[in-house]
Amino acid sequence: MMLTLPMVYDAQRVLKGVAEETPMIHATKINESLYLKSENLQRTGSFKLRGAYYKVSTLTEEEKERGVIAASAGNHAQGVALACTSIGVKSYICMPAYAPIAKVEATKAYGGEPILVPGAFDDAAEEAVRLSEEKGYTFVAPFNDEKVIAGQGTIGLEIITELPDVDVVVVPVGGGGLISGVAYAIKQIKPGCQVIGVQTAATPSMAASIDAGHVVKVEDAPTIADGIHVLQPGDITFDICQQYVDSVITVTEDEIAVAILTLMEKQKTVAEGAGATAVAAVLAGKIDTKGKKVCCIVSGGNIDVTMLNRVITRGLITTGRLTDLTTKLVDKAGALMEMLHFITEKGANIVNIHHERESMRVAVNECVVHMILETRDLEHKEEVLAALRQAGYMIY
Repeated sequence: MMLTLPMVYDAQRVLKGVAEETPMIHATKINESLYLKSENLQRTGSFKLRGAYYKVSTLTEEEKERGVIAASAGNHAQGVALACTSIGVKSYICMPAYAPIAKVEATKAYGGEPILVPGAFDDAAEEAVRLSEEKGYTFVAPFNDEKVIAGQGTIGLEIITELPDVDVVVVPVGGGGLISGVAYAIKQIKPGCQVIGVQTAATPSMAASIDAGHVVKVEDAPTIADGIHVLQPGDITFDICQQYVDSVITVTEDEIAVAILTLMEKQKTVAEGAGATAVAAVLAGKIDTKGKKVCCIVSGGNIDVTMLNRVITRGLITTGRLTDLTTKLVDKAGALMEMLHFITEKGANIVNIHHERESMRVAVNECVVHMILETRDLEHKEEVLAALRQAGYMIY
C-alpha cells in the first residue's frame, strides 16, 4: 500500500465529527513569527487519535472480532482505546513501564486494557507484536503504517487551510508517523513550505537514521519527552521523511523544560515534553524565524502533574529564575543576618534556606548555608553571585 493524497483526504472525511479541528494560535507573546497548531487541545489530549481512529475504521469485521493490540508510550494508547471502544472492539495496549500514570489511567478510562512492559517503547512494541501472533489480535502500529500516517496527515491539511501563507512547519518526531503525514500532505499542496522535524537529543533515532542513510537504532536514555522516546523509526516513516522532510534537528532536556514553562507562562497552554519540542527549537534559536511564518505543532498535553512540577523547577533554574547555592559563614552572632540582608539588597528573594552548624565539611568555627534564591533572569543571577563573591563569600 502506498500513501496517497486521496487517502489523507479520506481520513479527513472519516475523522469529521470525531477529531477536533484544533485551533491555530498566533503566539505573539513568544515570537511574532510563531503560530501554534494546538493538538494538545485534541480529544484525548494528543494528535494520536487521528491516525488511530482512521486505522481502526478501515479494519475488516474479522480483524475487529479478533480484538486490537497496540504499543504506545501513552497517547497512541488513548487514541486506539477510544477508537475501539466507540465501535465496540476490545483493545489491549502494551505500554512501557515508565509510562506516566496519568496516561495509563486515561487509557483504562477510554476502555483499553494496559499491559505494562519493562524497558523502552521499543520493548513494548516487540511484546505487542508477539501477543498479536500468539493471541491473534490485530496489531495497530503507532507510526509505521500508511493508514495511521494518513490520519496524522490531516493536520497538514488543516495547517494549509488555517495558515495558507505558512513558510515553515516544525514537527515533533519520535517514530515519525506525525511528521511523515504532515510533510507528505503539505509538500503535495505547497512544496515550497519547509518541514523541519525536532527530536530530543537523548534519543535522536530519526536524525541518526537520516544521517546514516538507513534506519538505525540508538542507545536508550532518559528523557522528559516520553511521547517521542523511540529508539528506532519505522522503515515506512523513514522513507517518507527522507523524501519530504527538509531536516531533523535535536533539542536538549533543558530546552524542552524551558519550552513547557514558556508555553504555560506566556500562552497559558499546557504541553507535555514531546509536545513542546518544536517550540523548544524556536526558543533555542535553532529555527530561522526572521521574516517567516512558522507553525509549531504542539502535539500533546498529557503531562503527569508530578512531572510538570519537576519540569517547571528545571525550567526556572535553566532560565536563571531559581538559583541554588551553598556558602560558608563564620559561626558568629549576626553573620547570617548580614548575608541575608546583603542578598535582599541585590533584589533576590530567598525561597528556602538551610543553616547547618554541625557539619563535617567545615571548620569548628564555621557553618554551612544552603539557599534557593528567586532571581529575575540569568543576568540577575550572575550579578547576585558576583556581588556575593566580591563581598568575600565563597560560593560552592
